[in-house]
Amino acid sequence: MNMAKDKTACVTGTDRGVGLALVKHLLHAGYTVFAGGIMKENEETDRLAQQFPGMLHAFVLDVGSDRSVKEAADFIKSKTGRLDLLINNAAILGDTNNTIEDDIDFDEVQRVYNVTAVGAIRMSNALIRPIMNGGKLIVNISSEAGSIGQSYREAWFGYCMAKAALNMGSAIIHNKIRKNGGRVILLHPGWVKSYMRGTFDAAATYTPEEAAANIMRRIEEYKDEIREKPVYIEADTGKELTW
Repeated sequence: MNMAKDKTACVTGTDRGVGLALVKHLLHAGYTVFAGGIMKENEETDRLAQQFPGMLHAFVLDVGSDRSVKEAADFIKSKTGRLDLLINNAAILGDTNNTIEDDIDFDEVQRVYNVTAVGAIRMSNALIRPIMNGGKLIVNISSEAGSIGQSYREAWFGYCMAKAALNMGSAIIHNKIRKNGGRVILLHPGWVKSYMRGTFDAAATYTPEEAAANIMRRIEEYKDEIREKPVYIEADTGKELTW
């Protein structure tokens, strides 16, 4: 498949789950992919690198670290001057049980916020020149959990607050880059069978492959739209979410 010949993409959080599935989709679509994950050794990405020679550049990335993000950006910029697509997928979930009446681990809340919210802003900041030289498109994997308008949970402080902050950060980036044809898309992947909770979530609705296919479908559908605010939708249904 050469649908995306000479196109380049960067994906974060590619150790497994949706991030790894997105890498596979992009490789099959003909993209050269820069894949950042926290694992130093990953058999899956090694296998993909053999299957797609010269098309996959995997590297160690902690989006919660300024230094790690700068090193990753320097590596990418040493290989290419343009990125057609940045998908900020890396996130951590944190505690989902403790309410305001319980003992909350605020250090953990800040860790979740640092990775899940600020991580995408770090990456976008470090790669903004190649992005604007290329496809001018940033896709941030958000969540319905970031919607204040339809908030219903009594816990999940770190994750919900981080996704709401990610949405705001995305809007601020979008406000700046849309003047020059840039845009940010916010996608809620749905409930995915993953290890986000620490153990495998077998009860979830979608496999990572199904979720990645939905995400890629929405990107294709909305990639050329430039609205006043970022598109914020469910990847499976295409339904717009409330800010």
